[in-house]
Amino acid sequence: MEQEQETFPEELADALVGVQRLIRRRLRREMPAPRLRGAEVELLRLVVDRPGIGISDAAKELYLASNSVSTLVNQLARQGYLVRETDPADRRAARLMPTPAAGARLGEWRTRRADLVRHQVARLDEADLETLAAAIPALRRLADNLGEEP
Repeated sequence: MEQEQETFPEELADALVGVQRLIRRRLRREMPAPRLRGAEVELLRLVVDRPGIGISDAAKELYLASNSVSTLVNQLARQGYLVRETDPADRRAARLMPTPAAGARLGEWRTRRADLVRHQVARLDEADLETLAAAIPALRRLADNLGEEP
């Protein structure tokens, strides 16, 4: 049991990363062009969920450097997914707004992701389904704890 406790954090992290990576890869193959990288999808999700967010706030939320977010914004703007608007409170700052194409793209991505996971979950036995369902609240608390770290 002690050995299991020592390796549990690493095994949990590996499993979560593995699932996320495989979902992302499968979706990337199935989504129409242009292909969006993980960071682009995360920024797009954030802007759709919080229209008007600034670049520095987006960078903090995504744990990225502001210049990295600016690069992502430029890429997504060129592809027609984001628009920069001037912040009326600070004319030097930009507010990020999603385009209708962004909402459609993200909606399609979310639908395909749900379908993919639904299909794979259906292949599990009842005990595994119950275990995964019971783990969801703990995984959400873990995510909240990770989000609170400086």
